[in-house]
Amino acid sequence: MELKLLDAQGQASSKVEAPDTIFGRDFNEPLVHQVVVAYRANGRSANRAQKDRGEVKHSTKKPYRQKGTGRARAGMTSSPLWRGGGKIFPNSPDENFTHKVNRKMYRAGVCSILSQLAREDRVAVIEDLSVEAPKTRLLADKIKAMGLGLNGSSVLVITDNLDENLLLASRNLPHVLVVEPRHADPVSLVQFSRVLITRPALAKVQEMLA
Repeated sequence: MELKLLDAQGQASSKVEAPDTIFGRDFNEPLVHQVVVAYRANGRSANRAQKDRGEVKHSTKKPYRQKGTGRARAGMTSSPLWRGGGKIFPNSPDENFTHKVNRKMYRAGVCSILSQLAREDRVAVIEDLSVEAPKTRLLADKIKAMGLGLNGSSVLVITDNLDENLLLASRNLPHVLVVEPRHADPVSLVQFSRVLITRPALAKVQEMLA
């Protein structure tokens, strides 16, 4: 598989050889779905909590007499059928949302995503990306000069050297995310319209997914 090597103006100056084991696989949609769902589920904090009928604040007095009212019998207002009553199956803070995904499956899912992006011509390689100062305008001009990030399209930049200037310059760009190879998760790969990888970062990606 060959990936385009872009220059500062976004023109394909040449091509870079990429292994077919990472960028030339068939798209496995069930595996990609499983990997993406598991990644998002494992990121949940599980901090929601609800009260059952024994935990809500209520009176133990019987709301009305047992017979003669024509209404259904009721013992106390904490019943889940009443407004303000407890939940029947309440959510607890210790709820476990984690999904187990084997390392081999995770790598295969990421390779499947990268292969599909390469087939759709949504992956490109650049030599390097850096800014002289932590200013959003400098990075925005570079991204725009390459013809990326236009008309609401989003760009995921994978670089091997994420210094402070590049990190601070990218924080205020809503459609641009700059990460290191180890932080290129499957959700971001699926979510962003284009993926831009520096040449040293491409070598690290190949080493990680080999």
